[in-house]
Amino acid sequence: MAWQDDQSPWGKGGKTPSPEDFIADLLKKLKASFGGGGSSVPPGEEGEQKASGGPPAGLFGSIGKLLLIILVVILIQVVYSSFYTIKPGERGVVLRFGEYSKTANPGLNFKIPLVDAVIKVDIETVRKEEFGFRTKVPGQKSIYQREGFDAESLMLTADKNVIDVQWIVQYKVQDPFNFLFKVQDVRQAVRDVSETSMRRIVGNMDFDYVLSNREILASTTADELQAELNNYEAGAVIVTVQLQDVNPPDAVKPAFNEVNEADQDMKRLVNEAEEAYNRVIPKARGEALQIVEEASGYAAQRINESKGDTARFLSIMEEYQLAKEVTRKRMYLETMQEILPSVTDIYVMDKEQRSILPFLNVGGASPK
Repeated sequence: MAWQDDQSPWGKGGKTPSPEDFIADLLKKLKASFGGGGSSVPPGEEGEQKASGGPPAGLFGSIGKLLLIILVVILIQVVYSSFYTIKPGERGVVLRFGEYSKTANPGLNFKIPLVDAVIKVDIETVRKEEFGFRTKVPGQKSIYQREGFDAESLMLTADKNVIDVQWIVQYKVQDPFNFLFKVQDVRQAVRDVSETSMRRIVGNMDFDYVLSNREILASTTADELQAELNNYEAGAVIVTVQLQDVNPPDAVKPAFNEVNEADQDMKRLVNEAEEAYNRVIPKARGEALQIVEEASGYAAQRINESKGDTARFLSIMEEYQLAKEVTRKRMYLETMQEILPSVTDIYVMDKEQRSILPFLNVGGASPK
């Protein structure tokens, strides 16, 4: 391509040198000019200057060149310091004569030399504060130091019990200006406000409630901590509040474990009783309901049969009143027709008969 053959304004090769290379090249050229310039006095006048004792003519020229070099170096340094770079994840707070001017975004930026000062603030790194412990060896299997931090973690609950709460607060910079100038020590402010909020919230909860509602405790602490930091204009935003460990103090752990075991036994017995209750009571209720339904069905059956017998009796009575003899005989014959097939022995009673009547085998087999 054509632009590859063109000579770069900074030299051949098309590569832009760094400011350090430019300054080194300039100093080299100036040094070469001083070394190869020699004396500027003509040979005939050198002896006259030595005889008269006056200053050599080249002295003022050397001083002028030295001042020019110093001026060029200062100029290059001023130009070089006029530009600065803000990395991704950073913001630059620009101060002009010590007063806030603007916030610079990532990239190459310009400032007025000797007037503007830039303070770079990392806004992407998550800062962490630990309470009740310290991380000695971070990693997948971190090693923690817990001794010596009881003053941070021991708290008093609402029911006058002592509890050991260990937690982590993670936060980032949200407003670089407020982070630098509104609060003198944001890290210490986060620690103080976090401990104050945690102690106040735990102090309003019972011991058992704190142990069983860690998520609520962490969420409430994060909200209150963020509200206080906003009130202070600290320029920090809370990422998360995570409870590391919530336990009773070491001195009362054995008694606490015994209480927990008794509580677990009580819950187990209650669950077994509820299981037996849920198994027996529904069965008894079902059997009782079955008996009640059977009784209701039997009562309905007896009532319906009684109503049917009553209706049949009334209809027979009406027929009997219309024809008494015929109805009486018909009823007698119908009754005998139902009874006689089930009779095996027949006895004939005659009041005038004095001897025993022979047995009449009505329902037996016929004689041969």
